[in-house]
Amino acid sequence: MKLSILDRSRTRRGAPDSAALTGTIERAVHAEHLGFERFWVAEHHAVPGIASGSPPVLLAALGARTSRIRLGSGGVMLPNHQPLVVAEQFLMLEAMYPGRIDLGVGRSLGFTKPVREALRRDRNAPDTFADDLDEVRNYLEGKAAVTARPQVTNPPPMFVLATRRGLDFAAKAGLPVVVGGPILHGVGARIPELDRYRDSFVPSAAHRDPYVMISLEVMIAENDDRARELLLPEAWALAQSSRTGEFPPLESVADIRTQPWTPRLREQVDTTIASSIHGDADQVRVALDALRARTGANELLASTSTFDRDALFESDRLLSLLDV
Repeated sequence: MKLSILDRSRTRRGAPDSAALTGTIERAVHAEHLGFERFWVAEHHAVPGIASGSPPVLLAALGARTSRIRLGSGGVMLPNHQPLVVAEQFLMLEAMYPGRIDLGVGRSLGFTKPVREALRRDRNAPDTFADDLDEVRNYLEGKAAVTARPQVTNPPPMFVLATRRGLDFAAKAGLPVVVGGPILHGVGARIPELDRYRDSFVPSAAHRDPYVMISLEVMIAENDDRARELLLPEAWALAQSSRTGEFPPLESVADIRTQPWTPRLREQVDTTIASSIHGDADQVRVALDALRARTGANELLASTSTFDRDALFESDRLLSLLDV
């Protein structure tokens, strides 16, 4: 598998949001030095725990600080944007950093009702994702009635952040997919939804064959206990969001340990950590080999985060050394 990173610009308790963005830029430079294939950023709106609300703006900054690594979005949420504007933004990035830009798109709405209202999105509005997908691609490829600019020689490739239904959209459109979440953690030697995507894939001009990228947290440390400890801040934040409805900044392990834990909270934290791949380098390599065999994945997009930036950078370094 190729190895890549998704960084969501996680904020940290006690630090300004700007530090999260600086950290993303530093991590991208580090990832390029380590030889990763891609470095992607996220789109989240009005979320205290995430500073990245505008992937194109952040990608422009990353492009200025790197020279080789592919840069992309994981992803731009099409319900929040006009297709022409999305195409223009990524054509501009491609013109500035030729051959290095990816456009990952998704169909998620805002996390809460006030955010959806601020984005002018109605949860009950018709689902136009498939049509929007085609429209963006037509603009990128210069096939629409309106010519999106700047024009480029090779438009950036599109990827679909796919749930079960999204896999069907991507197969019909002949596009690569990024898959994460519960679909990766079922039982069985294979994942039927991914087999169906491959079987129903319609080759396109840009993509003759199906392509599957899997995304999940991968934490490598000196041993399993330390890896689990490093995963705790993200798992704790996710558990808190289910209780309060607000995804919070990361907290240190020491601060988390001093707070009250309910049985339900502990169960949620343990479930989140169990859904990741973690341990020492050998343990992680074995687990990734097994997941690759089960998914047939072409690429891993590691979405790892933790409070300790030095430990995160070291985990990235150890991941880059794995032969999977």
